Amino acid sequence: RGNSSQVAKTQHLNLLEDDARLKTVHGVVTKLYNDYGLINELIVFSCDVVTGSVLPKVGQKVTAIVEEDKKSNELKAIKVDVLYDNCSDDGQSDCCARVSLGCPPEQDAGAITHTTYFSLNVLCKGFEPYEGDRVEVAFSMQPDTWTRKALLVKPLRHKHVYEVYITSVHGRNGVIDDSIFFTLDSLKLPDDYIPQVSDLVNAVVVESIQSCYLWRAISVT
Repeated sequence: RGNSSQVAKTQHLNLLEDDARLKTVHGVVTKLYNDYGLINELIVFSCDVVTGSVLPKVGQKVTAIVEEDKKSNELKAIKVDVLYDNCSDDGQSDCCARVSLGCPPEQDAGAITHTTYFSLNVLCKGFEPYEGDRVEVAFSMQPDTWTRKALLVKPLRHKHVYEVYITSVHGRNGVIDDSIFFTLDSLKLPDDYIPQVSDLVNAVVVESIQSCYLWRAISVT
């Protein structure tokens, strides 16, 4: 009996020590990538530890149970509860997650990649995507399969530029102001206008990774 009591006591102490490594943290989702995110810029969580059927979005409050990895000293959430405020857990767009796609969020070997397919009918008005574009995707989780359904796809960033010159044209591709890529395969133009070097133009551009260029023109006038 003495030995059994001592073993039970030791096991109880071990459990207390294990529990001591777990902490409950109230925080905010500060970054969200393809299949993982950060809470308070410090705590890593993966999608599979989020309770409920909808992933959090950046800026949303969460409660997480966190443990520290002894080898890497990394804080990792083993459970994340999303605080919806006035948001209902029905998978609608108000509660959907948003991720940026098009290039890795950080150039590190541990980045997680994931392919998201979407229908062209979820594109925002006036946007025709091109390979390399950085986009924001709003999606809902399908609770039965944990698959993602895209609800809206729009450029991550866009801007208007005024009175800039077309600096080069090569076949169906060209460059504006030595910094903005365009292709006639995906460019809105006035009727009967073909871009030529030295033309003075206005343009709407989106963030896009095109060789050494970071912007792509989607319309030129």
